[in-house]
Formats: sequence, C-alpha cells, structure tokens
Amino acid sequence: MLSRLMSGSIRSLDRECDCTVRLLDDSEYTCTIQRDAKGQYLFDLICHHLNLLEKDYFGIRYVDPDKQRHWLEFTKSIAKQMKSQPPFTMCLRVKFYPPDPAALKEEITRYLVFLQIKRDLYHGRLLCKTSDAALLAAYILQAEIGDYDPGKHPEGYSSKFQFFPKHSERLERRIAEIHKTELIGQTPETSELNFLQKAQMLETYGVDPHPCKDVSGNPAFLAFTPFGFTVLQGNRRVHFLKWEEVTKLKFEAKTFHIYANQKEDRKIILTYFAPTPEACKHLWKCGVENQAFFKLEKSSQVRTVSSSNLFFKGSRFRYSGRVAKEVMEQSAKIKRDPPEIHRAGLVPSRSCPSITHGPRLTSVPRTRRRAVHISIMEGLESLRDSAHSTPVRSVSHGDSFMPRSRGQMVDGSEAGASAIISDEAYSPSDSVLPTPVAEHGMELAVARHLNGAPCSIEEEKESEAGTPMEGQAEFGAGRRVLRTGRSRSSPPSDVEELNKFILSVLRLFLVTIGLLFALLLLLIMLTESDLDIAFLRDIRKTPEFQQFHFEYFCPLRRWFACKLRWMGGFLISK
Repeated sequence: MLSRLMSGSIRSLDRECDCTVRLLDDSEYTCTIQRDAKGQYLFDLICHHLNLLEKDYFGIRYVDPDKQRHWLEFTKSIAKQMKSQPPFTMCLRVKFYPPDPAALKEEITRYLVFLQIKRDLYHGRLLCKTSDAALLAAYILQAEIGDYDPGKHPEGYSSKFQFFPKHSERLERRIAEIHKTELIGQTPETSELNFLQKAQMLETYGVDPHPCKDVSGNPAFLAFTPFGFTVLQGNRRVHFLKWEEVTKLKFEAKTFHIYANQKEDRKIILTYFAPTPEACKHLWKCGVENQAFFKLEKSSQVRTVSSSNLFFKGSRFRYSGRVAKEVMEQSAKIKRDPPEIHRAGLVPSRSCPSITHGPRLTSVPRTRRRAVHISIMEGLESLRDSAHSTPVRSVSHGDSFMPRSRGQMVDGSEAGASAIISDEAYSPSDSVLPTPVAEHGMELAVARHLNGAPCSIEEEKESEAGTPMEGQAEFGAGRRVLRTGRSRSSPPSDVEELNKFILSVLRLFLVTIGLLFALLLLLIMLTESDLDIAFLRDIRKTPEFQQFHFEYFCPLRRWFACKLRWMGGFLISK
C-alpha cells in the first residue's frame, strides 16, 4: 500500500513542472503547471496575477538550450517548446507595441508598456537624439521620485540613475534641470503618459532588433514596428516599408527576403543574412506575426504561411491571436473600476537600476505558490498608491492605426531617403544576443557601479532570463562569441547559391516521382484489384472510367505484355 502511494506521488511529480516568469518590474512569478500544459494556460495565469485585461500586446519570451530566443506559442505545449529540463525560466515582455500608447484603455496596461520602453531605453534599443534623451529620462525621474526636493535630492542626484547605456555629465545636468524646472507637480501617471507619447514619436519606438548583414556584408539591424518593417544601419534608418506595402516574407537557411510593392507599382526585394538558420526562422516568425497583427482587419483573415513558394519545402506557421483592430474594439468594452497599481520605483532592478536611499539589494526574494493560489498584484513592491488626479487624454488610431503626427513623419520619409535617428550609431549589442537560461535558485549578483561603462552583454542576458554575471572572463567570452558569429554570417557565394538551386531541383524531382508512383498505385488498385471498397466501386461505375479502361488502359496493358514476352524470349534465346 505504501509503495503504491509513493509510486503514485512520484508519477504526479513527473507530470508537473515549475515555471518562473520574470515580470517587467523584475519581480518573479513562480507556479507549478502540468507538463502537457499549453502556453495559453501559463499566459492566462500571469495576466490574472497582474489583473491585466488588455493582454494581447504582451507575450512570453524564452531561450532554448542553443541560446536562441523565442516567443512562447500559446497553442503548443510548454515542455515541448522549451526543449530543456524544468524548472523553466521565462520572461514577460511587450510583443506588439501599441501604435498609440495613450489610446490604451487601462492605466495598468500603460504602466507595463512604460516599464518595457524604459527597459528598451536602458539597453540601447530605443535610441534618440540627446535632447529627446534628456526629456525621457526626466519623465522617468519624475515618475519614480516625484518633485525635486533639495532636502532629499542633493547635487548630482540624477547620476545615481542609469537611464541609458552611456551617460555624460552634461546629459545628467540637463536631466536634472528639466526635472527641477519643467515637471513640477506631475503625478506618476502623467509623467508616464508623457513619456509614452514622446517615445512613440521616435524612429526606434517598438524596435526589437535582429542583427543581420546585407548583401555587401555590412552589419544591419532588422526590426518590425507597429508601422512597418525597418532597417537600421549606423545612426540612420536606411529602409522603411509600411505594412500595406509588404507582400511576402520568406527565408531559407540564413537568408531572409522581404517582398514589397511601393508607389507606381514599383516592386522591391530586400535580402539579408542572419547569423544562424534558427535566428533567421525566428526573424521570419516575428515578421509574420507582426504583419498579421497590425495589417489585417480581422483574425479570421489570418492564413497559414510558408517560408517557401513550394508546398513541400520550408516551414509553415500561422499567427494565433486577435489583430490590433479587434483588440482596440474589445478594449473599448472594458467597464470596471481601474485596478490598483503598486509602482516599484524605489526597488533596485537588475536591468534598469533605480535611485536608492540606502544600500542596493543583492537579491530579490522569490515567492513560490501553486497555480491555484493566485492573488491579484501580489509580489509587486509598493512605492505609493496610485493617484489619478490628472485626466488621461486618448487619441484615436483611425483606419491606419497611426497617430497623425507620426503618420506625417512616416509619409515624409518613405521615399527611400535615410533618416537620422540619433547622434550616435545604433548598436544595441546588449539586447540582441541570445540569452542563456538561468539555473534554478541562483541569486542575483551584486549590482555594478551605476556611473560605469555601457551595460554589458551579460547584464542584458541576466535581465531577460535570470542569469547573473559571473565575472569579466565571461564577458570577454561573450564578446568573442559575438565576433565569431558575425564573421560566420557573411553572404553565401555563387557556389553555395548553385548548390541550393540544385538541391531544390532534386527535391522537386523526387516529389514529382513520388506523386506519379502514388497515382500509379491508385490506378492499379482501380483496374486490377478485386477490392470491393465503396469509393473504388463508385469510380469503376462511371462512364469516363469505363471508357478509359477499355479504350486506353487495356490496349496499353496488352502492348506492355507483348513487349515483356518478347524481351523474355530474347533473353532466353541468348
């Protein structure tokens, strides 16, 4: 009896696994799920935990054992996607950036988007000119510490914040000046809203960069934004295609193609090369999902797409979820009291350090709880209660889901001329490298000095999957891996292209032979077999088949039999 109970408990444990999801404020949500649970189940648990209704903009990101990032597919099993042993470590991130964050219905959604864009700013994904950077940082400062108080904020207090990969004393002085003089009286909600409205006007808003190389071997960053497909090189945006112009996305091995139709029926094809085939497939899937989300009118219009023109070749993928217009229509129907928001402004963050009035914490406590015990907003550190004294202005997206000023800016730059996006080169190396999966139970490393060099690769890795830094040697190794990966991603030669073409032709030939063989077997079953199957019997009774059988097949069979007898007699006589 005891052994039976023990074996039953062991089987129960084998069917369960632990998942840890790092949220946007760097707190962690840990739960126990069934091994066959799908991604939608875990996502719904997190959204329930956060009291989040406008959840279609968000997704769960994870990293496979080969250190390639992925978005968790909600229709598939979590355990099969992770390809690793539990416990699983993932993170909640904004997957589809809202074209106009001010139009979001609920403040909790705007707050989570604010945390994501703040993270983008810190890791170099949201790049802007110095004047815009100072204003964005001042909004963050006002949202997290409130009005300037000479008694609490001594000289140089803004230097204790790390807003960007790089800081200069001149920029810090400008941030403090704006905070002291221009933002007095703004509540956290108002500052966050102003931050979002300013960020959405930047060329790199909503950019999740994918490192690639063009046909000349020059490094570039490809990204999908709410407004279209963009390519960044240096400090310029060299290509921008609206979603209405993009007609097809394809990939083969490490090669990624974008097909588009621009004005005057001008067709263009852009080709780029990813570091690995896995990275190229991830790039393609991100493009397919973003195009479906922002371009289509209804989710019923979503179709399964293939990475190749041939049905027997390449990958097939289908976006599962609602599209942007449906999300906005659903959000307009939300009628409930605004949920309470516990801002964690003074809690030290592993990826976006905030100002502190004491020693920085070296770890964030984990709270383990089973999935059935869910408490709304539990685990978020409380700074102050939300005060909504200033009404929030909402701007309609219109038919194109684009704010008017942003639409004018895009229209003015779509003619092909490159647009300068910042005072320095766009190089978010900290945000685009694969992130290793964390070991369960490891604690945070001690935070580095805030006024040092740009954030390291390992810090961004840690922020995405929970792996702490383990010394400068690991940092150097990461840099060497980056250089090696870039050197291997050079464009293929003519010989490689010829080999790909030959393989494609051979694949087509083999598939054709297979289809002909299948048709031949079906023909033999119809004419020569005595199988009394309903659908075969119905086919045999049709006039067309009887005519084919007596006028073509029987003479052909007699001809083949005659030739075979002749060849047999010829061989015997020899």
